[in-house]
Amino acid sequence: MTDDRKTTDVASAEAAILEARRVKLGRIRARGENPFANDFAKFGGPVDDVAAVRAKAASTRGADGKYDPERTDALAITAHISARVIALRSSGALSFARLRDRTGEIQILFDQSKLGDAYTRLDDVDVGDILEARGAISASKRGELSLMPAAFRVLTKSMRPPPEKWHGMTDVEARYRQRYVDLIANAESRDIFRARSLAVRAIRKILDESDFLEVETPTMTTLIGGAAARPFTTHHNALDLDLFMRVAPELFLKRLLVGGLERVYEIGRCYRNEGLSTRHNPEFTMLEFYWAYATYDVLMDFTETMIRFVDAALGAALPEAHAKWLAARPFAIDEPFARIPIAEAVATAARKTGISDFQVGDVVTILKGGFVEKMKEWSKTSPRAKAIDWGNFRKGFEKCDNDGERLFCCYEYLAEPFLHDDYRSKSGERSLPVFIKDYPFETSPLARRNDSRPELVDRFELFVHGRELCNAFSELNDPDDQKSRFEEQVAKKARGEEDTMDYDDDYVRALEYGMPPAAGFGMGIDRLLLMLTAAPSIREVILFPLLRPL
Repeated sequence: MTDDRKTTDVASAEAAILEARRVKLGRIRARGENPFANDFAKFGGPVDDVAAVRAKAASTRGADGKYDPERTDALAITAHISARVIALRSSGALSFARLRDRTGEIQILFDQSKLGDAYTRLDDVDVGDILEARGAISASKRGELSLMPAAFRVLTKSMRPPPEKWHGMTDVEARYRQRYVDLIANAESRDIFRARSLAVRAIRKILDESDFLEVETPTMTTLIGGAAARPFTTHHNALDLDLFMRVAPELFLKRLLVGGLERVYEIGRCYRNEGLSTRHNPEFTMLEFYWAYATYDVLMDFTETMIRFVDAALGAALPEAHAKWLAARPFAIDEPFARIPIAEAVATAARKTGISDFQVGDVVTILKGGFVEKMKEWSKTSPRAKAIDWGNFRKGFEKCDNDGERLFCCYEYLAEPFLHDDYRSKSGERSLPVFIKDYPFETSPLARRNDSRPELVDRFELFVHGRELCNAFSELNDPDDQKSRFEEQVAKKARGEEDTMDYDDDYVRALEYGMPPAAGFGMGIDRLLLMLTAAPSIREVILFPLLRPL
């Protein structure tokens, strides 16, 4: 069968289903009922959560999970449920529906002898409808907790059926484009987005309890600042002013440190005009916090504590899902994270390539002499050497203006792709998260220089099984140093580099009023959830990811 024929057959079947459901919709209206009602009070007052109903009957549940019918009836519980029909079957004078709300699922047992003529209204109920039912709570012969309705109605008529009869929605592209269907059909997706909300709540809790103040800063700015990234642009009509969507809130938050708000954080949207990948979405949620009188060493300790705190919150709230995520993770967070200076990471990685030239001496110095003619030979040295992207490594290295940039380039190609192999848990079964620290100052225009080694800055990035999770550093508060670094960014922009910051004169002025010594931290919420839920793509943890139009 050709693809066109398949498409036509699917469209015809879908049209038939829609028409059949519209006929039922018409019959409901003909009875004088509203198939899109919202008058709960007329039907029995407040709606009960399924979980609350189950809790009331918990004492009648045996060790085997079954409810005792006589004991359940003796409790004389009544309930008013409104939820979506996820299964429906009929057996003569008895029919069964399974309903799901946000808290759980429950069986509805329709008995013709008790409902009388109203029983025929089940003919107009479909899987996917949102049903309202009121009656006594009992248990079936098989020990299933059940609502025995004295009255029921279609509260919202579903015009389209759920996918694959509730066996799940497996088309990944369709899941992202129709997230509402994905959430209806896939328990795994619902768990991930519950986890996302719980994680944000836990982050707020640990920061609030550490005396941080949550603030909001502008998302539209006149300058590019806070990160080396290409921005989105927009235009304000009334002011006839071109604006940038913020790439990071950093410079505004540090202005607040100057003003005396010594511990501040923001969880908000940021926008970077970059490509799409399993780790990148142009619109994302960022946590940034700034802590006066703290250093980057303090933040490393706090980062470990915060990640474990968030993970524990997920485990407490979603124990079954968390157990699956934990088993799927290729990394361990219960052991101390590795803390490795970037130069050491490069040296270790260079030795592990097995390339003889890298076994002695400084890699940057060796490569500065040129390595085009040696790339072919080096790539055959070992499986690890073969895995290095030598072509792009050479191109990137040749664009570097100084040894600091060259060291960082070596890190990106020689070390970063192999961190999960080089740093392992005690058992060796899983990788360890790695703080890569002490970056060259040339690659960190907003970070504070190290007092004893001014060619470095007090900065770290956390990598979890090869994925960058967060970036943090002791903040630069010397206005003259900051001014010169802004000027270097402007010079790079003049040379054609796109991922650079603008000169922010007002920020330099703010520093001239005096910013206390501080440390700052930035982490993508999306990447945190990507890590904790062991998801394969960032699109799994963003409700509505950006997609190419069909």
